[in-house]
Amino acid sequence: MRWKTAPAGVAAGHPETARAGLAILEAGGSAVDAAVGACLASCVAETVMTGYLGGGFALVCDAVRHEARVLDFFVTVPGLDARGPRGQLVELAVPFGEELVHYAIGPASCAVPGVPAGLRELVRAHGRLSWEELVAPAVALAGAGVPMPRAHAECLAMLGPVMTYTPRGEEIYAPGGALLGEGDSLSQPGLVEALQLEPRELSARLLEASDAFGGVLTAADLDAYQPVWREPAAIDYCGTQFVSRSGLAPVAPVLERLPRLAGLSPAERVVALAGALRGADRDGDTTNLVAVDRDGNACVITTSLGLGSGDFVPGLDLHLNSMLGETDLLCGPLAPGTRMQSMMAPSAALAEGRVVLAAGAAGGTRLRSALVSVVAGILDEGLDAATAVEQPRLHVAGEVAHAEPGVDEDGLLALERSGFGVRRWASRHHYFGGASVVSASGAAGDPRRSGLALPAP
Repeated sequence: MRWKTAPAGVAAGHPETARAGLAILEAGGSAVDAAVGACLASCVAETVMTGYLGGGFALVCDAVRHEARVLDFFVTVPGLDARGPRGQLVELAVPFGEELVHYAIGPASCAVPGVPAGLRELVRAHGRLSWEELVAPAVALAGAGVPMPRAHAECLAMLGPVMTYTPRGEEIYAPGGALLGEGDSLSQPGLVEALQLEPRELSARLLEASDAFGGVLTAADLDAYQPVWREPAAIDYCGTQFVSRSGLAPVAPVLERLPRLAGLSPAERVVALAGALRGADRDGDTTNLVAVDRDGNACVITTSLGLGSGDFVPGLDLHLNSMLGETDLLCGPLAPGTRMQSMMAPSAALAEGRVVLAAGAAGGTRLRSALVSVVAGILDEGLDAATAVEQPRLHVAGEVAHAEPGVDEDGLLALERSGFGVRRWASRHHYFGGASVVSASGAAGDPRRSGLALPAP
């Protein structure tokens, strides 16, 4: 099969994030420029999901060099040159859908952030426009405020205890005593200054806040932090080379063991997906965005703040991350300076060196389920991007299959006969992740996260 090249466009987890990326493409920016500008906008519009003091990964596909590589700008463990005991974490139970999930927040949960350094490294290596041009849409959003989409308001309702843990959090997310709802304006005026600070000044303000709160960051931690370029995992899949970041929830191995779905009955499809997706479940809040430019370059960025520590840098409205409180990310010894692990998996499919699909997802291990469903739907089953993203999802957590309404009932009954527990969700839900994709079959943002895709005109 001869694959078409993915057209220029942007897909993201919030309408304003997508609009910021598209504006930068139209101003002559590269795919990386558009993705960076969109990511900066997400740090204003999507602060229920992510933030500037979080961490992430980017997959960059270079059309001239015919290469794909991953930039790791995830968080590191603090404690270099530490002179005192580690601070205390605050245990908190948060309702996630119908499940009660336990987290740890507070200033001691903040790891060394990577987003500021990571975005600047992407621009240095692959950008065309200036940093000032790329940050301008995000600064404008911070000054004006951003309407809350439905899915983000629903997420805030789940995370209210974290987001309003401190007085500043209450002022931002529950002004007047009530949590923001759909259509309400999310106002974070301090981000106007925060996003324009030079790196050293930002580090100084963050360190000052961490010290005042009783956090564990040190000057040595912030000085030592560096983004790292890495090689992606690569497999042959449906006549393409599929490339993706490997991590705690890798996508490539699932696609390798997934039988071809084209031609299967709906029930057989459910059984095949469940068999390939067996694995442990984890939770977390993340966001993802995709940009493809007219030269065929692509950039996929996934970022997260964890839940957020509940603490905000005074005057800057920057929420500290809570990665050290995400128990499912605490794999192995936490030696100061080491990278923490992650489930993020920005991905792409290439044919003859050309990008035919660029995709990523948010949502802990559910991001893997979402990506497998979307990628297989497009490349194997021949679905258009919107249909692949919107179709009902199946997620396997241990021996329990979680199913959105519309997943084939005969398939679910077959899973139950084989020993699976099946949980049938009453409605499409944030739980099942949020995918973003730009492909030869179209572009799509995930309605589960109020996402939006915008083709370049």
